[in-house]
Amino acid sequence: MGDYEKFKEKVYQLTKIDLSSYKERQMKRRIDSLITKNKIKSYDEYIEAIKKDKKMLDDFVTYLTINVSEFYRNPEQWKLLENEILPYLFEFFGNDLKIWSAACSTGDEPYTLVMLLSKFIPLNKIKVIATDLDRVVLEKAQVGIYDEKSLKGLPKEYITKYFTKVGTRSYQISDEIKKRVEFKQHNLLKDTYPTGCNMIVCRNVMIYFTEEAKAEIYKKFNASLKNDGILFVGSTEQIISPGESGFSTYKSFFYKKAAH
Repeated sequence: MGDYEKFKEKVYQLTKIDLSSYKERQMKRRIDSLITKNKIKSYDEYIEAIKKDKKMLDDFVTYLTINVSEFYRNPEQWKLLENEILPYLFEFFGNDLKIWSAACSTGDEPYTLVMLLSKFIPLNKIKVIATDLDRVVLEKAQVGIYDEKSLKGLPKEYITKYFTKVGTRSYQISDEIKKRVEFKQHNLLKDTYPTGCNMIVCRNVMIYFTEEAKAEIYKKFNASLKNDGILFVGSTEQIISPGESGFSTYKSFFYKKAAH
């Protein structure tokens, strides 16, 4: 295949994705299998190919960013969010919450947040910022069509109220929910973070980063949150020493920013 270190540099120049911040063995294996699948023999040849072919470049970024997503993933955590976390946030900060869904993939997560929030406040008062590195998945999120497999864990009340069946096995989310989410492209490793957030949701993404990259991201999340704001992480991503990033454990998978 050739020199992987040089390949990482060229990928960064082309995409601003820093492969050094991802777990190397896992990422290199994924990239090698993708290159082989494209019947390309070396990293240099692959770089030249993705420079010339925009679709191949988009496919590469989508493949790198490992988009596994579904509505209401780990239902018990969403129930905890509904029954304990959101009531706490409303009581502490009032109804005008700033919520950021980071690494939102195809939009399942920010749309779920809007549906949950709508149980507490009118839809026109809700706004969720949703970001991802991958432009292709953001485009899919904005269209808002999902196969029934993505919706299997979602409570039926939401499907009935906010989805329309299209085709035999797909559903489209309603415009009234779509309008409440603002999608933007964002690189967690290099871009400026939103500020003044009351809650940040970033789930099932940190597992792909090195320990150093994780520590840096948690510190930036902390700076993005208001004092006593909440960070909601994925079910395999408990923060071992939350105090080092300025957090305390509030509930399992929910961390509160400690007041300075």
